Amino acid sequence: MAFKQFLFHWALDFASVVQVATMVTIMPIGVVFVARIIEGTKITPPKVISGIGAFLGCVFLLTDGYLEQLSVAGDSILGIYLSIGCALVGAIYLVMVKPYVQIYGPIRMTTYTFVLGFIALYPSIGIIWNIWVNPFDLFDRTQIEYISIITLGVWNTCIAFILWLWGLSKIPDVARGNYLFFLKPVIALGLAFFILEDEITLNQLIAIFAITGFVILEIFYSPISNFFKFKRN
Repeated sequence: MAFKQFLFHWALDFASVVQVATMVTIMPIGVVFVARIIEGTKITPPKVISGIGAFLGCVFLLTDGYLEQLSVAGDSILGIYLSIGCALVGAIYLVMVKPYVQIYGPIRMTTYTFVLGFIALYPSIGIIWNIWVNPFDLFDRTQIEYISIITLGVWNTCIAFILWLWGLSKIPDVARGNYLFFLKPVIALGLAFFILEDEITLNQLIAIFAITGFVILEIFYSPISNFFKFKRN
């Protein structure tokens, strides 16, 4: 997972935020196939249809309907490859870590993940790129910079990660539970609307309804299917 985060941030050096964010949203689809290989979880037609539909909805949402924002030119293709690698590495991690989270808990596994990741990444980046990060100069930066870094570390990486692993460990089908990842850009847009007072366009509204509709279809496919079978009978 530490390597996945590294690929994500490295991709931003080459591709735009929209391109990276869009490519990373294939992770739930990757989880479906990884779960099939590792756990033998069946890939049902609803998973495929809802996964592709929700992904296309995310593409439409993140580009606001202007798909030319995803056009690849120059170094952008390298950023796209790094983003896809990020999504696939994350998918493998989420499937493989689930049994350990059930045994040891999300807090301990989050700690192990990033401590071991730090031990691996710190010397690797230093040797390859000659970038030796000094964590003790954090407060030598401006107040807005070090508060932002701490917030990203505690809120986004620590708290969010613990809650995500904890939730996935309680769901029998990790592939199905991970479809909630598709709601991430939808929630971000909602927060931007209420907190930052950003406007929501018609294209974005269409994408929101499409994404949430496909996610609901996948999560509640069995109850919905049984309901209509009961109605027919």
